[in-house]
Amino acid sequence: MKPPVSTNSPPEVGATLQRLRLARGLTLEDLSRIAGVSKSMLSQIEREKANPTIAITWRLANALGVAIGELLSAETRPVETIRVLDAHETPTLPGTHAGYVLRILGPMDLAGKYEWYELTLAPGGELASQAHDPGTSEHMTVLHGTMELEVGSDKKKIKLGGTARYPADQNHVIRNAGKTEAKALLVVVHR
Repeated sequence: MKPPVSTNSPPEVGATLQRLRLARGLTLEDLSRIAGVSKSMLSQIEREKANPTIAITWRLANALGVAIGELLSAETRPVETIRVLDAHETPTLPGTHAGYVLRILGPMDLAGKYEWYELTLAPGGELASQAHDPGTSEHMTVLHGTMELEVGSDKKKIKLGGTARYPADQNHVIRNAGKTEAKALLVVVHR
């Protein structure tokens, strides 16, 4: 006979976490990178071997684009026709040490095909990227300020409203050489 479920025990978020992760086409490694939670911890949570702290639960919900209550709930919600994410629900990769903030605007289920981000660079900040997979390209439109783009040995300045299209299958750096914050919309297309 199964013991009664205690209402005082913490919710088992493993199955919900796995369902949400798989629905977005994310691997454990993808979610680990986006949420800043180790892959081994994610695996333990999904196997119900560990319960996440509130801070980890918040980061996971943020990375998956859901309210924290949805992650803690075992019930499956109907799919909304229009899903609006408030600003605080948008997954964010802070690169404070390098002077950038990268907000993930695209849905997780398109990651690895099409990705789009809002890139904010502090004065002197930069986003340096290793070469992506062969055939990957990026398209960056400057929304505020100016940015400098370096791809291989080429370097160009992109002014407000300008769009740069470039191969991202080689090392590339986006910099803010100006004295004020700069912002851009960055689209990554994987082939």
